[in-house]
Amino acid sequence: MTAGSKILAMGHYQPAKVLTNEDLTRIVDTTDEWITTRVGIKERRVAEHETVADMATAAAGKALANAGLSAADIDQVVVATCSSVDRCPNVATRVAHNLGISAPAAYDLNTGCSGFEYALATADHAIRAGASTRALVIGAEKLTDVTDYTDRTSCILFGDGAGAAVVAGVDADEEPGIGPVLWGSRPEMGPVLTIEGWRPYIVQDGQAVFRWATTELPAFAKETCEKAGVRPEELGAFVAHQANLRIIEPLARKLGATNAVIARDIVESGNTSAASVPLALSKLLERGEVASGSPVLLFGFGGGLTYAGQVVRCP
Repeated sequence: MTAGSKILAMGHYQPAKVLTNEDLTRIVDTTDEWITTRVGIKERRVAEHETVADMATAAAGKALANAGLSAADIDQVVVATCSSVDRCPNVATRVAHNLGISAPAAYDLNTGCSGFEYALATADHAIRAGASTRALVIGAEKLTDVTDYTDRTSCILFGDGAGAAVVAGVDADEEPGIGPVLWGSRPEMGPVLTIEGWRPYIVQDGQAVFRWATTELPAFAKETCEKAGVRPEELGAFVAHQANLRIIEPLARKLGATNAVIARDIVESGNTSAASVPLALSKLLERGEVASGSPVLLFGFGGGLTYAGQVVRCP
């Protein structure tokens, strides 16, 4: 058993194909101005040949390399996804096989857009309990598989990609680098965002989700900071689920994250569901925008309606 865990390194992957707002004007009745004004997105990535497992593997491999570790160092693989077409074998075992990880605990987790934060919490709990030593925690989505390109209100939103973290137990003299999770859901509101049935499309009541996110979530984000013993103004970065700039920016203001770098990866990546937080965080670290050791609030929210967050220390 250990007193806690920390993130050693991050990695991410995005497909090569870019779908711009201008491209979408040739598919549905929309404009660049209409999209930018309402959600802040300029472009998103589309996986043409890659599967969810392919993207998860690429992000995880990069995270491993950034941590200076090999497959032999990992004993747990957790993948957060809501868009994998293949149900069995799960994505986690496919990633483990692709990377050559021998006999890990391997499972998928689906809480929609909050999936990475849920997965990070479960990996942290397993390490604290002594059931694991080092884990790969991955968010990976191929949302374009379930996007209805005749629905002008939703097809502008979604993109594909993956982000991953290497998580390990802390030494006896170290403070944990992953704070306590705050998680929960509003299951009675589940019908406002669904991917249901055989060969489904994403169906969303955008206004209901927007109202919920902008009215209820600021209090949950503040409570997450309180659980970690960190004041919002002490945050080095705020990485929320990249759903809509009109949600992210007011949420940061209401939280009081006055000194934090605010992740705005949605502009170039769109909404990538469970991949959005690790993808955005990995990019911030790669660009050197957040100092090592800085407290960062991760906060996901989405289908279910679920939410989860924790304060982590930057690797």
